[in-house]
Amino acid sequence: MNHLDSISLDELVAVAALQTRVDRKYILHADEAEKVLEKLDVATRVLEIDGQRASNYESVYFDTPELLSYRMAATGRRRRFKLRTRSYVDTAESYLEMKTRGARGTTVKDRLPYEMDHRDALTRDGREYADAALDGIGIDHPESLSLVPTLVTRYRRATLFLPGSQSRSTVDTDLSWETDDGAILRLPRSVIIETKSGSRTSEVDRLLWSHGHRPATISKFGTGLAAMRHDLPSNKWARVIRHHFSNQN
Repeated sequence: MNHLDSISLDELVAVAALQTRVDRKYILHADEAEKVLEKLDVATRVLEIDGQRASNYESVYFDTPELLSYRMAATGRRRRFKLRTRSYVDTAESYLEMKTRGARGTTVKDRLPYEMDHRDALTRDGREYADAALDGIGIDHPESLSLVPTLVTRYRRATLFLPGSQSRSTVDTDLSWETDDGAILRLPRSVIIETKSGSRTSEVDRLLWSHGHRPATISKFGTGLAAMRHDLPSNKWARVIRHHFSNQN
C-alpha cells in the first residue's frame, strides 16, 4: 500500500466518519491479504499520522463476571452491547466506547474521551456513561451489573479511504488476545480486513469477493474469547475458530 496517496485524520473524519454503518469483516492468511491489497484502486488513500501509515491499537473489553455481553452476542440477541476502551498507543489517546446493534443490522458506536492511565478500569464518569447506554437499549437496572475487564486485544491497523463509495476499510495485523488471567493467543499469520460503509458496498468488498473471499462471522471480542475459553458457547464462531485460530501461537 506504499504506492497509494495518504489522507490526514482530519480529512478522513470529515469525509467518512461513519459512526453509524454496515460492517463486513474478512479474515485472510497474510499471503492472501497481500494479493488482494496490491490490487487496490490507485485512487485509494491511506491514513497517515506523523509519517506513519499503521498504528498500534489496544482495546480493553468490559463484561460481567457471567459474561452477559459475550453471551448476548454468542446467542444472536437482537439487543446487545459491547463496552470497551479503545486506545491509540502511539499517540497515548484513549476513549470509552459503547457499540450497540441498530436498525437493520447496523452498528451504532458512541464514545467519550478517556484517561489513558485508566483504560483498564471504569471510572465514575465511565460507569455513568455505561449505565446510561445500557438503559437506552433496555437493560434493566444496569447500575446493579458488575462490569470488569475481561479481554484485551492488541493489533496494528492501517486505514483506507475509498473515494468512490466514500467509505473506509481497516487492515489489522499482529493480532493478539489476552484474558484477565494472563492467557495469551497470537495470530501472526492472519489479517482481519473490515469494511465500513453506508448503504453501498465498498470497493474493497467487491475486490475481496472477486478473489473468492466472503464476509466471516468474527468479532475480536467474541471470537477471541471463544477461542481461548472452550467452556463457552461458540457455535456462531466455530468455523472461523477452526480455520483461523488454531496452531498459530
